[in-house]
Formats: sequence, structure tokens, C-alpha cells
Amino acid sequence: MCTTCGCAAGEVKIDGADPHHGHEHVHADGTRHSHDHGHDGEHGHDHAHPHDHSHEHAHRYAPAHSHAAAHSHAPGVSQKRMVQIEQDILAKNNAYAQQNRERLAGRGIFTLNLVSSPGSGKTTLLCKTIDMLKGKASVAVIEGDQQTDQDAERIRATGAPAIQINTGKGCHLDAHMVGHAMQKLDLPEDSLLMVENVGNLVCPAAFDLGEAHKVVILSVTEGEDKPIKYPDMFRAATLMLLNKCDLLPYLSFKVDAAIEFARRVNPGIEVIQLSATTGQGMEQWLDWIARGAQQAVRQKAAPAVASAAR
Repeated sequence: MCTTCGCAAGEVKIDGADPHHGHEHVHADGTRHSHDHGHDGEHGHDHAHPHDHSHEHAHRYAPAHSHAAAHSHAPGVSQKRMVQIEQDILAKNNAYAQQNRERLAGRGIFTLNLVSSPGSGKTTLLCKTIDMLKGKASVAVIEGDQQTDQDAERIRATGAPAIQINTGKGCHLDAHMVGHAMQKLDLPEDSLLMVENVGNLVCPAAFDLGEAHKVVILSVTEGEDKPIKYPDMFRAATLMLLNKCDLLPYLSFKVDAAIEFARRVNPGIEVIQLSATTGQGMEQWLDWIARGAQQAVRQKAAPAVASAAR
């Protein structure tokens, strides 16, 4: 259960997962935990059932795994207790995120977490980005939606590999889901991994996936006050892509106000105005990606250089 909004994720499905080898259980009390069984049939469990219904599991992906049940507005549960549960869940997510980050950094893979409201044009932007990067970079995508694999199919039509994660009623991806999806992608070294999160400007702000940067996409068909209505997301992002700028002549959207609001909550946020449909601003976006990818490769090489120097 999401500690931010109280949504119950139900069953999470990841492309290509054998129902007998990778699945998620939801208990009657709302506690959920995932199992990834090895092909040799081995699966370790170390269940502990203290009062907070925490469960510890041994996983092939990680040495330990624990989820605490979060009961939104549950009778008899104090606000202090709810805060503690949220802190515990986010701490566990952050541990998985750090594992993801180390694995990606060790291979020089530049990873972006694309976040936005529904309908901002994330998938169209991704497809355009992949098309323009052909012959220049290897790109893979982890696609997050509550249901269907339509966006993943759109990505695959570009020739890029894509793994679909369906979160059921869940409103965001977490680091554990992304870690399992990464295992199913053949990610070459020095490549680019794009994670398209579930359309939501609230919960994804709190969940680190192990990415290098969050990139928030704001469409000009939305209100320019989105950054101050949803400040946590814009504060967490490194870059804001102002998308669908080709529609500005037909709208009353105030670009300067949107940028001012974004920088009010995050003075350091970068902004690129673009249109995935016409290509306006796309070269600037690709240059930003290239700089990040080059830095990821340099950081991968840094430990080896330091080791050789010793």
C-alpha cells in the first residue's frame, strides 16, 4: 500500500515473468511481497511476524527484503506510527535503489526517470528520442503503467527493447520493481536506460529508482501552475521538459510563469522547451542526454583508473 496516497498496488506484473517464478503476494492485511524463484526451484523465506506485520524474505535479486504494511486511516493507528511505517518503507526502497544505482554505474549506464501527469506526451517524446538516437546510442526502456502494454509496444516498434511493468492499482514504480525489470533487459555497457513512470505528479517524487536524474515533463496543455501545485516532484527533478510547444499559438499557457514557478520551488532546475511532434528543441534535449551519458562513462572508468594508480 502506498504510504503517500494509500493506494493498494494489488498484483504487479512484469513482462516475461513466469507466473510460477516471479510473482507478488497480497495478504489480507494489505501487506505485499514479491518472490523471484530461481529456475532450480530454490526460494528462501525467513518470515518474521512482529506486531507491525513486517516480513523478511531472502531473494535472488537482493540478500534481504522487507515490506511493512501501511494502513491508511486505519483505526487505532497513530499518526506517529504511520510516519514510522512510511519511513521504513522508503528506507527499504532506498536500499534497493542504491543496489540499482551501483549496478548501473558499474556498467556506465545513464538512467533517467521520466515523470509527469497522464497525457503529457512522455511516450511520444520517448519514441522521438529513440528514433533520433539511432546509430548514436543504445537505448532500452522500462515502461510503467497501471494496465495494458500499449506504450511498451509503441516503444518496441522503434526497435528499442522495452519491459512493461503493470502496477495494478499502484500509482508509481518502486526500486524493487525496476531492479527485477533490469534483470530481464540485456543492457549493454555505456548505454541509456529510460524509465517511463506511471503518470502521476505525487508519489513518484518520493521513490528513488536508482536513476541518475528525474526528468519532469510538463505539457503546455496543462496549467502553468503545476510546479507550485506539485512542488515535491519539481523539487526532485533535475530537468523540466516543457512539451507540446507547437500548440502555444492556440493556448493561453504562460511559458514564463511556468518556468518561474518551477524555479521558485527548485532554483537549480534546468528547462528545455520542445515539441516531440515537430522536433523543436529536441537537439537541445539530445545534447543534455549526451553530456549525462559521457559523465556516466567517465565515472565508470574512474575506479579502474584509481585502482591502476595504486
